[in-house]
Amino acid sequence: MKSLILSLSIAVAAPLMAVTPLAAQAQQAAASPGQQVVANGGRILATLQQRRAEFRKNPAALRSFIDTELRGSFDSMYAARLVLGAHGRGASEADVKLFADAMVDNLMQRYGTALLDFEGKPRLRLKGETALPGGRGVKVSTELLRDNGAPVPVDYLVRNNGGWKIFDVMIEGVSYVQTFRGQFDSPLRQKGIAQVAADLRNGSLKTATAGNGSR
Repeated sequence: MKSLILSLSIAVAAPLMAVTPLAAQAQQAAASPGQQVVANGGRILATLQQRRAEFRKNPAALRSFIDTELRGSFDSMYAARLVLGAHGRGASEADVKLFADAMVDNLMQRYGTALLDFEGKPRLRLKGETALPGGRGVKVSTELLRDNGAPVPVDYLVRNNGGWKIFDVMIEGVSYVQTFRGQFDSPLRQKGIAQVAADLRNGSLKTATAGNGSR
C-alpha cells in the first residue's frame, strides 16, 4: 500500500502553473506552495477518478497523463543529485540527467497503473508549511485522506526552481530520496551512473519504495 501511496503522492504534486489558463495564473502565483500542492492534488485525483475506466483500458493514456503532469512538477535533476550523493560529485550533467530520467521512468513504470487501485475518493488536506534549513525550500505537510483507513501523513519538500517543484516525498516520515540513496549506493559503486541508469530502465535493477510495506 505504501508504494502505491508514494506514486499517488508524487503524481498529485504537479504545478498548477503548467496546466491552467493564463487568466488563473496570477491568482495561483500568489498562493503558497502548500495551497498549490493541495489544490492541484484535488484536480489530479478527480481526473484519475473520472477517467478510471478509460485509463484501465488504455495504460498508455494513463502513462501519458501522469508523465505530462510529472515532468513539469518534479525537480528530477536536484532529486537525482541528492540520491546520487557522493557518486554524483564530478559527474557530467548528461550522466545525472540520464539517471534522473531513468529514476522517474522506473517509478512510473512500476506504480503508474496502481494509481487506479485507490478505492473511494482519496484527497489531500494541508496541515502546514515549514521553511527548510539553509533556504533550501519548504516542507509542505499534508495528510492523504481515504474513505477507508486512517489518514496517511505525506510531506512534500519543494523548492522554487522556475516555480515550486517537488524534490522529495516523505510518507510517515520516511524519505523516498533517502530510501533510494541507500538502495543505489552499492550498485553505483560497482557499476557507475550510466550502467545503473540502464539497469533501472530495463528492469534488471529492482527497487523498493520509501516506507515499503503493508498498511
